[in-house]
Amino acid sequence: MTLENIEDNYPGIFERLKAIITDGIVIVVFMFAVAHIFSLYENVPDNARIFAFVFIFLLYDPLFTSLFGGTIGHMIIGIRVKRESNELKNILFPLAILRYIVKALLGWISMLTIARNTKRKAIHDILVGSVVVYAKSGKIKTTTN
Repeated sequence: MTLENIEDNYPGIFERLKAIITDGIVIVVFMFAVAHIFSLYENVPDNARIFAFVFIFLLYDPLFTSLFGGTIGHMIIGIRVKRESNELKNILFPLAILRYIVKALLGWISMLTIARNTKRKAIHDILVGSVVVYAKSGKIKTTTN
């Protein structure tokens, strides 16, 4: 397997950006759905509003990443977030939270390392030992010399 073929196993910045944009749309849909559900009731407890806000903005990404290997955006685009040490396993929830916090704080700056890294890891991936891979093994390209 050559170095350039190894890089073909990992999605580039465009696939990852498509997943981020898709997740932005998913979050807006979640917000509208929750707002609509809350509008059906006269007195919605503050705890319910707080829970909805925390889930949508803080737990959506880490929860989906740790449970399903990626967010809805990742799934639609066909990529998954896995442990670098074992690309068959999802990352643990505490690491998914840390990954999300760093990704949110750094924004696009976190993506600067993708082009210069063999496994196309962003800063938040490097920090927690995660890697983004294609969901289907059919995308993996290898050659033998």
